[in-house]
This record gives sequence, C-alpha cells and structure tokens, in this order.
Amino acid sequence: MPSSTSSSDRPGLRLTASDRPGVAQPVPERDIPDRPWRGIFFGALATFVILVAAWELYWRAYGVYPAVAGSKGLWATQRRRVADHHTIITGSSRMLFDIDLDTWQRFSGERPLQLAIEGTTPLPVLEDLLKDPAMRDKRVLIGVAPDLFFTGFAYVGENITYAQKETPAQRVAQWVSSHAVEPYLAFYDDDFALPTVLARQAWPVREGLGGTRVRKLRTSDLDRNTKMWSKVENDPEYRALARSIWAEDFAPMKPEQRAEMDKTVTAQIDRAVKIVEQLRARKCEVIFVRPPSVDDYLAFEDRDFPRASTWDVLLARTGAPGIHFKDHAELQGYELPEWSHLAAREKPRFTEALYKIVEKNFGK
Repeated sequence: MPSSTSSSDRPGLRLTASDRPGVAQPVPERDIPDRPWRGIFFGALATFVILVAAWELYWRAYGVYPAVAGSKGLWATQRRRVADHHTIITGSSRMLFDIDLDTWQRFSGERPLQLAIEGTTPLPVLEDLLKDPAMRDKRVLIGVAPDLFFTGFAYVGENITYAQKETPAQRVAQWVSSHAVEPYLAFYDDDFALPTVLARQAWPVREGLGGTRVRKLRTSDLDRNTKMWSKVENDPEYRALARSIWAEDFAPMKPEQRAEMDKTVTAQIDRAVKIVEQLRARKCEVIFVRPPSVDDYLAFEDRDFPRASTWDVLLARTGAPGIHFKDHAELQGYELPEWSHLAAREKPRFTEALYKIVEKNFGK
C-alpha cells in the first residue's frame, strides 16, 4: 500500500481534518494577499463605467433613446387600477399601438386603462378581470387580431400570472426601474440585452428552432400609452426586417392544419361567448374592435381567418357589437409601416375616429 504523507512533508500547506483525526478543527482562515486594493477597485469601477457608456453610445447611435420598458411589472401596475377606470382596453399589439390615451381622454373626459398585450389573445386577460370584484359597470373594448384571437396564442401570457403573484419587492423594483433607470438609459430594453443580441447573431440554423424573434417596435409611457418606435417608420432596412419577421408566418396551411385550425377557432369563440356572458352579468358594455392591417398581412388574415367564419361568427354568437375597420371609411387609409400597426403620427386621428364611432353607436 502507498504510504501516507503528513503535512509536515508538505511545507507551507495547512493542516486538514485528515491530518488531525479526532481533534476539533479551528475556524478556517484565508490569508488576504497584500495588493493595491484601492487602485484595483477604482480600476474595476472605471472599466465598468467605460463599458456601460460604450454600450449606451452604441445603441443611441443606432437610433435608440431612453423610454419606459413595456415589462410585466408595468402591465401589473396598470392591472391593479381597474377600479379607477370606466373604459378598459384589451386586445393585442394593435390596440396597444393604435389607441392614443391622450386623444381618447380629450374627447371623453376620462382616461382609458390600457391592458392590451402584444402578441397575445385578450381572452386570458378578460378571464383574469372577471375575478376582480371591481369589474362592474365598465366599457370594455376587445381588440381582435385574427391570427391571435382565433388561435388563442399568448406570446406574453405570463403577464397575468406575474401580476397575480407579484411580491412587494418586485413592485418596488418596478417603481425604481421605471422612474430611475429606464428614462435615462437607452440600452435598458430586452431587445438590446447582451444575451438577446448574441442569440440573434447569424448562428448555424438548427432544426426545431422557432422563427425569428420579433424586434423592438414600440415605446411606452408609464401608463402604457404606446406608439410605434420611430426607427420602424424612418429606417427602410429596419422596416423591411419587421415585415420579413411577420412574413415567416404567412405560409399557407396544409389540409390537416386547416381542419385543426377550424376546431381551434370554434373553441376560442366558445371561450369568448362565456366571457361576454359574464361581463354582461356584471353590467359591462362589450365592444369588439378589428383594427386595420394592410398589404401582405391583411392578405394572410383574409386567407387563413376569413371574416365570414371568424369575425361574423364571433359577433353572432356573443351578441356583442363590433367595429370592423373595413366597415368604416374613417378607419381606413392610414399608414401602417410594417403592415400591422399604425405609424405614431396616425394614432390621434385614428383614435378620434374610433371614439366617435363608439359614442355614436354605443354611447350611453
């Protein structure tokens, strides 16, 4: 057998438990080497500041400017304010981008609550609102983006779970972030986070990976009053990128996919019927809104989600009124840079037109 070697045979090494069996061990100590710690600290701090400043300047040169991030925490903050509002906006990104809260307030005298979530059907939000005792005697605008509403797709559905489980510490962190960080740092956005930037590099394509992640399209205020990011409107290359990402979903369905989609559409309409019944029981006024889309995006929607078997059925089965942009000349003729959302300068005019339609036909 190999002989054991004691610590005395290894000068400079500490005694270990195996060197002194049965003897209580002293509290471990670690020698701190003599180094110029003050200089090291300030050198590390200077490096950090330089790197952060360089990252900030890089994104500002790209066209990014400080803005409130549309985070889960920001949505949760607005979700808690249901009792303070009469008009509640739900839907997907079109209702978020296209309705200008300032304009609505100017005409109505009250500011709507913006609870639309990008890339997400409004039905989970409405189901969550029905759990709230304050959800009575409200006017609820429900946006219908066909490829989201009738498929039940919930890209950011975790907003609802986050709001339900948000801790006091998370609420404080959200307040600090939205008041002391986001208004001052341009790069403080998920789209410009280093892991996100690395993930969208031209890596080799692997089977099973999803489509291209949607890029930054909007900026928001603290109450989620949202508009299209100016780069989408003014940068042809970036606008083309946004369109190409949408176009990844425009491939025609196969026959078996079509049959499955028909079942999904029926299931989502069934879901909407139950929601509308419960909202009416709480004396809430429900209005469905189909915001505009154009060109390739509209062609895709008309092909895969034809009005006769989606929108018309939804209104007939729920018995709720609807405002479809194709039925109103004043809701047409707007600029939608990437086919799906209004340019920022179009929002006030569209909102005024929509508000007047609502008041003329459904005002109480």
